Amino acid sequence: MSKVLKSVDYEILGRVQGVCFRMYTEEKARKVGVVGWIRNSREGTVTGQVQGPEDKVNEMMNWLANVGSPSCKIEEANFSNEKEISKLDFDSFFTRY
Repeated sequence: MSKVLKSVDYEILGRVQGVCFRMYTEEKARKVGVVGWIRNSREGTVTGQVQGPEDKVNEMMNWLANVGSPSCKIEEANFSNEKEISKLDFDSFFTRY
């Protein structure tokens, strides 16, 4: 049984810095079972990449767009470079600095 692996880049806009967004995203990604990374951008957004089984990546995309950390205010979620991949590029989900 082979699951389709998917990769997607994201940028989340709104009040997403200084509200533990990266920490909660790491925690959620580990619970869901996806890999990738997240970081704060100079523009005040958070950006990153999620990889994993298609259904789990979709679950993570929904969380990034609609839930986030308890005190964040998500105004917009942009997803790009959504594609099927043959293998994962990362072993875990982590914060980049």
